[in-house]
Amino acid sequence: MVSSKLHQRDYRPEMQGTLDGLRILDLSRLFAGNVCTQMLADFGAEVIKVEPPEGDTLRAWKTEGVSTHWKIYARNKKSLCLDLRNPQACEIIKALVPSSDMFIESFRPGVLEKMGLGPETLLQLNPKLVVMRISGWGQDGPYSQRPGFGTVVEGISGFAAINGFADREPVLPPMYLADGIAGIYGASAAMIALREVELKGGRGQVIDLPLLDPLFSILGPQSANYRLTGKVKPRTGSRSTNSAPRNAYRCRDGRYVSLSASIQKMAERLFRSIGRPELIDDPRFRTNADRVRNAEELDAIIGAFIAERTQAENVAFFEAAEVTIGPIYDTSQILDDPHFVARDVVSDYPDPDMGALPMHHVVPRLEGTPGSIRTPAPRLGEHNRAVLSEIGIDDAGYADLVASKVVCEEIPSTAG
Repeated sequence: MVSSKLHQRDYRPEMQGTLDGLRILDLSRLFAGNVCTQMLADFGAEVIKVEPPEGDTLRAWKTEGVSTHWKIYARNKKSLCLDLRNPQACEIIKALVPSSDMFIESFRPGVLEKMGLGPETLLQLNPKLVVMRISGWGQDGPYSQRPGFGTVVEGISGFAAINGFADREPVLPPMYLADGIAGIYGASAAMIALREVELKGGRGQVIDLPLLDPLFSILGPQSANYRLTGKVKPRTGSRSTNSAPRNAYRCRDGRYVSLSASIQKMAERLFRSIGRPELIDDPRFRTNADRVRNAEELDAIIGAFIAERTQAENVAFFEAAEVTIGPIYDTSQILDDPHFVARDVVSDYPDPDMGALPMHHVVPRLEGTPGSIRTPAPRLGEHNRAVLSEIGIDDAGYADLVASKVVCEEIPSTAG
């Protein structure tokens, strides 16, 4: 186990968040839904994760045999394991709907209706229910029935086309960008819809949340710029088409720094700090537009200066000169960085498989009503009895459901 300076934290089951009393039935799979409900659970919502017999797909994403994705994104949640291919399991879901405030699913459009759990049915059972439907492309449109994994969305959205270097292939993100952004949008959308219900006495409604729309929305005015110029934004690596200098620069020790001098005074400060004040009046670099046009020459000058110093030396030098710079970290550096440690951006929590599990802090940070990490990710089916007892299923009824494989019995192993 790699050691670090992270703070050791304990779970805080006694803490209640501002969303305490909010119940969410989460039938989603993979990343977007889990990000959404993790954010809401961190602030006190009761999230009942309805899992199939094999468990949520995140449980299968393992590193050295440990389901680290599940452990992090299922914290503060409960697990109810049902085989929804059995009509009796769907009846259990219907029985839980009246006491729930929100229902989340990520099946292909139309599947929920085939299960007898379409929005019309759910809203008849609970007129104030907020129903969130996560998909790749949306509930309608020509692509609605296509498989909608984030990788494909990251390609078709236009993101990959502007990511990477001009002389190489487009670069897909090395993480779950489309899903993560959709999950964050989803948490926001959920609270907007719930405010309509709780404060204005409105009815519940359906949230159509594809992976495509949120990712496209953060790409900026690409469409407007194309309409104005007839030109497609090129891939420029780490450079910007709007300001210069701005790039990732290699240091003497093989590490990198990110530097940006996107305003005029910062660029002038940079030129003076590297002993090149004459560049301020150089026609190639006099204005930001000049610098953008001549970014390659400018980067060669800055890069040569930075290449003579280590990452730490460069950061110290330019910070002293009040030039905006930062180290480009890998994970090993993050875990020991004093700012990350001091602010508990990531902390260690007790874990039976790892001893100490590093997890990101609750985001965002609220001063008056902060969120908390109250419980670890649940074992598969850990909360079966507790949840089902609330809808009147006693021990004998529970035994019958297990025998008929409607309910999947709790699995003791934390990994599965």
